[in-house]
Amino acid sequence: MLAVLALVVAACGGDDNDSSSSSGGSSTTAKKSASADAGTDNTKAAEVEGKKGGTITMLAGSDVDFLDPGRSYFTQGYMVIYPTQRTLYSFKPQDSAKPVPDLAEADPEISDDNKTITVKIRKGVKFSPPVDREVTSKDVKYSFERFFSENVGGQYASYFSSIEGAPATPTKGVKPISGIETPDDNTIVFHLKEAAAVPVAAALVMPITAPVPEDYAKKFDAKNPSTYNTHLVATGPYMVKNDASGNAVGYKAGKSIALVRNPNWDASTDYRPAYLDAVNIRTNASDANVASKQVLDGQSMMFDANPPANIVKDLATKIKDQYTQIPSGGYRYFPINTTIKPFDNVDVRRAVLAAFDRNAARLARGGKFTADLPTHFLPPDFPGFEQAGGYEGPGYDFLSTKNEKGDMAIAANYMKKAGYPSGKYTGNEEFLMVSANVDPNKAQSEVAKAQFEKLGFKIRLRLVPQDSVYNDWCQVPKKKVAVCGGAGWFKDFADPQSMLEPVFAGYTIPKSGLNNNMAQLRDDKVDAAMKKAALLDGDERLQAWADIDKMITNDAPAIPFVWDKTTLIRSKNVNGVANGYYTAWDFAWTSLK
Repeated sequence: MLAVLALVVAACGGDDNDSSSSSGGSSTTAKKSASADAGTDNTKAAEVEGKKGGTITMLAGSDVDFLDPGRSYFTQGYMVIYPTQRTLYSFKPQDSAKPVPDLAEADPEISDDNKTITVKIRKGVKFSPPVDREVTSKDVKYSFERFFSENVGGQYASYFSSIEGAPATPTKGVKPISGIETPDDNTIVFHLKEAAAVPVAAALVMPITAPVPEDYAKKFDAKNPSTYNTHLVATGPYMVKNDASGNAVGYKAGKSIALVRNPNWDASTDYRPAYLDAVNIRTNASDANVASKQVLDGQSMMFDANPPANIVKDLATKIKDQYTQIPSGGYRYFPINTTIKPFDNVDVRRAVLAAFDRNAARLARGGKFTADLPTHFLPPDFPGFEQAGGYEGPGYDFLSTKNEKGDMAIAANYMKKAGYPSGKYTGNEEFLMVSANVDPNKAQSEVAKAQFEKLGFKIRLRLVPQDSVYNDWCQVPKKKVAVCGGAGWFKDFADPQSMLEPVFAGYTIPKSGLNNNMAQLRDDKVDAAMKKAALLDGDERLQAWADIDKMITNDAPAIPFVWDKTTLIRSKNVNGVANGYYTAWDFAWTSLK
């Protein structure tokens, strides 16, 4: 796997310092991140031998998107899935860039022609009750096949589209995929249509690879949508509490999730220590200020997301031993719907970016302590960042280090190019912006609303529960959301393809179901460049994706406003360990002091 990843992340560089490193020698490598590491050292916390036992209460501002590993594509979902499921490969908290074998017993074997991937499945891993049997390669095969079905509707199919027989569109019911073979119970083989084994192997860390038992799940997957989400079984150290029939009685949608130990988990097959006996997650702690104070003042508690700006200020100046800060490996942005006039005009979108006070939006999240201001999309210390221009970016006047607080003169010029002689929008339409009803998303969306209004746009801000922002609004094209007031995108794996393709490729926009390309950008040149870059390796691959980053930035489909670090808080008696892959607390490593 190390050899595979060397091809994927060649020239990435980086260490524990905040400066980026690259063989390119760019002057941007010398710039220090504005958000220096602080709080508890996460690596040291992960190396502490924790106390066995005890229960943690997690306060969460919203529910998971899904518990089903075939459907989830959201941080809150991953926070539950990775401690309860065994994906083929996963990440230790100490290193979110180097995957380790999990359900797989060893590194993937890649053929010389780069078209075949062979993975050996670890023996002794069992499903939780009521399935109570050992996992086989056929269970992983079924997890892939159901992912491509209409009833499950996996959201990142493009990563695996090169598998022979992978459906181009969601299937009616679960159908076999000819390019996935299971010659024995402990071997799975992926045959590819093209020489794409490197990126496909890198993506084997994702929840799609968590095994699902067909003999148990097929009756749930026969329904549309699948109801496996409330009947799922586990393979990791924890499970969602269920009854003898497999009903997930520990999941109360919009209220709580109860995780308990999986009685069939064998510690000798796993690298996770799994100290805790149970985790109780309250998914309706919608007041982030109240929840943060309860956690900081209480016992055996954690908060699942970035605290609001006023709490962040206290962390930086007073409470320095109750938080952990880790690089998010991504960006936060305001998608602009390119199908709604006048935002279908690229010069209008460039005007919006030019006028936008990104620093004000950053202040809504806590200021310099929490983030750097972007000049493009690929984040610092990530493959392709330096090739895309580093901190200085590609040099577009509408998104540069020189206009962090916005430049109305540049914005007016672009509006005039778009056909508005006054330099401002003169229409009477009202445009819908949707955001979460809790801070910091609420605060940042109010900033965004004011920035659009500076250019003459009338904005109607609709605030909804956090778990509704994506699934019910921003990811549903028919809702005609002009601006999503709180989007974030973080790495699926350590490769620039995972940072750009799902968010901006026109060919990923589904005919039905949830859409991750919230700007609905369709640029034929970008799409063609992505398909070509997906087949490249090493330095050539990084440069190709960096060039795509520049193309997307020039299209101005969204306002990237922070390259942030995730700040996580805990009670004093909690040894909290965060997982840098999904940028949330890791229940399988956290313990009570």
